[in-house]
Amino acid sequence: MIPRHDPQHKTFASDNYAGVHPEILQAIATANGGHQISYGDDAYTEALQDVFKQHFGEQAQVWPVFNGTAANVVSLRAMTAHWEAVICAETAHINTDEGGAPEVAGGIKLLTVPTPDGKLTPELIDRQAWGFGDVHRAQPRVVSISNTTELGTLYTPDEVAAICAHAHELGLLVHVDGSRLTNAAAALDVPMRALTTDAGVDVLSFGGTKIGLLYGEAVVVLNPAAATGIDYIRKTFMQLSSKMRFVSAQFEALLSGDLWLRNARRANAMGRRLADAVRDIPGVELPRPVEANAVFAILPRDVAERLQKRFRFYTWNEATGEVRWMCAFDTTESDVDAFAAAIAAEMTTALPS
Repeated sequence: MIPRHDPQHKTFASDNYAGVHPEILQAIATANGGHQISYGDDAYTEALQDVFKQHFGEQAQVWPVFNGTAANVVSLRAMTAHWEAVICAETAHINTDEGGAPEVAGGIKLLTVPTPDGKLTPELIDRQAWGFGDVHRAQPRVVSISNTTELGTLYTPDEVAAICAHAHELGLLVHVDGSRLTNAAAALDVPMRALTTDAGVDVLSFGGTKIGLLYGEAVVVLNPAAATGIDYIRKTFMQLSSKMRFVSAQFEALLSGDLWLRNARRANAMGRRLADAVRDIPGVELPRPVEANAVFAILPRDVAERLQKRFRFYTWNEATGEVRWMCAFDTTESDVDAFAAAIAAEMTTALPS
């Protein structure tokens, strides 16, 4: 069969564009032997509970799902009653990039807050944490944060703990969209529980696809009192996999050793390498800090358009010309260097002599 892509060609559009890590493919192949009970009663999913407990503590419970949108919607639906709402940053993935799924599929009201860097603070939470007991207002119930954020920034353990303490004082729960939690933990050189369990997070959406899985994300309940009915919600939302062993086997391969950390460190290192390579190119501006594997840049529109014909990446803000470059677990030094050289060459032709 002829490949429908160039296996050597790398893009900088998303870490979702990367293929599957070989160790994950091997785990899938290993899980393929024999019969296992369907719908999560298999040996792999049973073993996965202990794997997640090793990372997130003895109270952690995990429910594998197909994708990140589902992990977020199932989590938030399990944390809220129908009259309750979720406070999040205006840039949050649940608000900007899930096609209205929290509202349409989950029936969840989102209360958004503008932020300069994609991060909530206790003070910013207070902009929407009001109207308790007012029958005319959707009742705030959950604070949802992303780590890393959609703008590539990080919450430190202390920042997460401050948010959790403030939210809990108000009677609110805390959810983390952790589609790139591995990148955050690797960048900060802390265990993942330092950014979640130990900081007081109640429920986590844990990402696998961006860090080397074929498919699969997970709902991880860290506080058993914070979410109810996930078994039924997951089924209702069409996220109960009959052959769940193939999702669970991937997560076991990712988390039982250091594969998650190796992959995250590689992606983060390539993000830093790319930022360092383009930072001093005349005409290129880096408007945001590079804290993990995302690099945001501003460059002339015509330059971006020419580059996008060779290296796919997204325009983040049409008005300002800001673009986003993402590095993945399989991005190499030569990939970065070739891209940076192309940027430099295009900028040389674009600038007046």
